Amino acid sequence: MITTSGLTKSFDLDGGSILALAPLDHRIEKGAFVSIVGPSGCGKSTFLRLIAGLEDASGGTIELDTGSAKRPVGFVFQDAVLLPWKTVRDNIRFPLDTAGVRRDEGNRIVSELIELVGLSGFEDALPKQLSGGMRQRAAIARALSDDPPILLMDEPFSAVDLLTRETLNDELLRIWQRTGKTILLVTHSVEEAAYLGSEVMVMSPRPGRLKKTYTVDLPHPRGEATKLDPAYHQLVAELRQDMRETE
Repeated sequence: MITTSGLTKSFDLDGGSILALAPLDHRIEKGAFVSIVGPSGCGKSTFLRLIAGLEDASGGTIELDTGSAKRPVGFVFQDAVLLPWKTVRDNIRFPLDTAGVRRDEGNRIVSELIELVGLSGFEDALPKQLSGGMRQRAAIARALSDDPPILLMDEPFSAVDLLTRETLNDELLRIWQRTGKTILLVTHSVEEAAYLGSEVMVMSPRPGRLKKTYTVDLPHPRGEATKLDPAYHQLVAELRQDMRETE
């Protein structure tokens, strides 16, 4: 679904140029859940922004073979960035309204998404009336509103407490299995990366290079038993070692 070839990104800074992402060659299959880890500044978020078209590549190519005419990606940022004057329902429906989707069809889609992300009963709440975790649920629903084949997530749970984060991890797995989306998740937590991913990409320090890729064979559904699985702990240990070696 996503193929990069010689992908690079440089940024101009103070009259010079900084190479943020070194040539990256990789292929991500349809329906994969890819966790991306690496030290700060290694190009993880830049990689997502390049896929989304929010940044232009300095070199190389990105191919998105989605087999769909729909907008190819939805993006969930660290901050939920909801419109504060709109309700949950209207925030989720906003992309549909701007795309000219019929009101009745938009209402049907929004109702299904509210149920999917577990916000039933909060349809008419404003963002300021929601917890951080609930705001991120609304942001995920909004990103899914026009049914993009690819969901990009840039540390979406970094600002919530541990218990909320674990709950959102389980909810995200449920959404992934139910929708069949291809998901790319940037995270600084190797535990989260191992728990969620079907694949883990480990990036090196800037300029970011793909140091190693793990295929995660932990069975589904995942839950508390997964976190007691010796295979899970072995993967976390290996990821931690990789991270130490990149420092």
